[in-house]
Parts: sequence; C-alpha cells; structure tokens
Amino acid sequence: MRILFLSHYFPPEGNAPASRTFAHCKRWVAAGHDVTVLTCVPNHPKGVVYAGYRNHLRRVEDVEGIRVVRVFTYLAANAGTWGRIANYLLYMLSAVFFGFFERRPDVVIATSPQFFCGWAGVLLATFRRLPFLLEIRDLWPESISAVEAMQSRSMLRLIEKLERWMYRAAWHIVTVGEAYRNRLIASGIDQSRVSVIMNGVDRERFFPREKNRALAERFGVTDRFVVTYCGTIGLAHGLDVVLRAGALLRERGRLQIVFLLVGDGARLDVLRDGAKQRGLDNVRFTGNIDKNLIPDVLALSDVCLVHLRESETFTVVMPSKIFEAAAMARPIILGIRGFAEAFVRKAGCGLCIEPENEEELVEAVLRLEDAPDLRAELGKAGCAYVVNEFDRDRLAARYLTIIDRIVHQGGTRA
Repeated sequence: MRILFLSHYFPPEGNAPASRTFAHCKRWVAAGHDVTVLTCVPNHPKGVVYAGYRNHLRRVEDVEGIRVVRVFTYLAANAGTWGRIANYLLYMLSAVFFGFFERRPDVVIATSPQFFCGWAGVLLATFRRLPFLLEIRDLWPESISAVEAMQSRSMLRLIEKLERWMYRAAWHIVTVGEAYRNRLIASGIDQSRVSVIMNGVDRERFFPREKNRALAERFGVTDRFVVTYCGTIGLAHGLDVVLRAGALLRERGRLQIVFLLVGDGARLDVLRDGAKQRGLDNVRFTGNIDKNLIPDVLALSDVCLVHLRESETFTVVMPSKIFEAAAMARPIILGIRGFAEAFVRKAGCGLCIEPENEEELVEAVLRLEDAPDLRAELGKAGCAYVVNEFDRDRLAARYLTIIDRIVHQGGTRA
C-alpha cells in the first residue's frame, strides 16, 4: 500500500506523537509498504529550528526508508495561544497544498492533536477523494480547557463543532486507549468505526541495563537516589508539585534524594526559576536532550515519576512514558487518576498518588527509597507486563491490518 501520514511532529523531535508515528511507519516500511510522512521542520518545544535544518518551503529526506516531506510553517514556542494557533494553521494549509502534489496514496492518515493536523487530513482526503483514517491521541478542546490554555468560550465552542465534523469525516478512527474509545462512542460515533491501538515499547531501545555513571556525573546526580520525570514540561503536567516535594524532603533532611526533570516545555523556565529562588539543590533540570539518551536516563533513575494536573479530562489519558519506564524495569510513581491508574495497578509496576499532592509524593518516594526489594519487584513486574502485552511490532502489525481493511474493503464515514 501507499500510505500518506500527516503528523505535526516527527524525529529528531522526541515527544510522544513523533515517537509513535516513527515507530509505526518504520515497521510498515519494513513490511513492504510505501510510506510518506508529511510534517514540518523539527522545532518542538521552543519553536527554534534544530541544527542541520531550515524552515524551507518544502524539503524531502529519507529516514530509515520513510519518505519524509517537511513543509513550511510559522514557528512558535509551545507556550502562549496565538503563536501556536498560527503555527498549527499554517502547517494545515501547507500540508494540504503540498499534499495535492504527492503521488496518489491509497490512504491518508492524520494524527491529532494537534487538532489542525487532523483537519489537514480531512481536507486533503476529501479533495482528493481518498480513504481517511483519523488517529486520536487526546481529546480537543477538553485538554485545552483543562489547562486553561484558552479563555475564549466562543473559540472553544467553535473547536468543539470542528472536532465533531472531523470525527464524522473519518472512515475509521484509531485511538490510544479504551477510555478514549468510550468517549468517542458516547459522542455518537459508531463503535464499529473506532479501534484501539495503544502506545507500546520498542524493545530494541528500551530494556534493563546498568547505570551510565558518566551521564549521572553530567547531571550531577552521582550516588543520589534519583526520581526522574522525563518528557514535556508543560501546562498539563503539574510539576510545581516537584518543587513542593523537594522543599518537604529538605525539611526532613533527606538530601540524598534528588528529582531530575528531563525535557523542555512551556513551564521549564518558571520551574527552574522557582527551584533557584527556593534554593532547591535537590531538584535538577536537564533541558532538552537527544532522544537517543532517554533509555540511559531512565537506567540511571531509581524511580520514574509520571504526573498530570488534577482534572477529569486526564482520567482517560495513557502516557507513553509509562511503557518506557516499565520496559526499563523502573518502578513508577503515578500521579494520574482513571485509566492510567488502573493500568499501573494491573501491571503491578508502581505506586499511585493523588495528583498535585506533594505529601503523597514524598511518602511514595520515601517508601521506595527505603525498600529496594519493593523497587525490584515493581520493576520486574512492569517489565514483564509491557514487553509481553505492548510490543511495538505487534501493535504496528495490528494497525496495518486496520489500514489494509479500509483500503481494500472500503467503508463509510464514521
């Protein structure tokens, strides 16, 4: 098959949508399919073009057999509202325009969020009369409202209408969790038109290994008990709780424990300044790092933190960092209610706390530091569970079966 995949993010960007898209596409290429990814120049999260790239009108490259077409967009940091909207809208227009000149594919796939990437897929598939598969990794505008990133009620209502139209335009919808699927069905989408392909783990990259002492020295955490948060440091993640927990640990004299925040995002500078003002030597920040270092970062960690703000919206979320930490046999402290909490309890891979509760976070950290056998038990259980149930090879093959069915059996709009 000839597959055209629209994604706002793609490697060398290391966020969840870039990693998921790349993981699936490279396996579809290996299975003998012709895959083109229509994306933009790598610039997430600062809105600054990565070294070796330029924001060309159009540029084509090969990434492990995937034909990658990078189109022009307005560059904006992952902070603020109007700059990001301009970034999203211009990508949509560029993707639709240049998508017209691509060799006719058998199917168009678009992944959302961001929301306008989904709409780029709607427009391109409609104008070219092609089957359209929509991938939903988060629900807009619910997630925008949850982090108060947009105050205009009229704008939110408009996005809600566009969201419903986008769902109806899709021949099929793939989402990343059963909770998302249930929300879509409740909104009126026929259940036969919604499938679940969860995130998973790339076993070639994420597997248990010894600590990289050179990397620990680089981050200043040698011989410390390391609690690592690894990912986007954004509005949704509620990481102010780490500063409060760091202050509590200092008051209790547990200075051997250090929080390591790995990544970049809209809240990084605010949190870094807050830690400096409080004199919190036990909270460290790495900024954005090469995504190829992530497995070694997880390996030097004693515990991994996965956290989001307290919100009903996030009860359906299943962060991909859970799979990566578990595959590295690292115990997890989870500050998310709902679907992710049920997953961690079933897998037996971590301790669950109330989101944004620094007292519970501290108690969980102290419990795990004082119980190395418990850490080993949770790590072993999580590794066995995700490797057996959520291997990327099997997930990509299941996804491909859905695409094949849409292309060769046809279908109706969702």
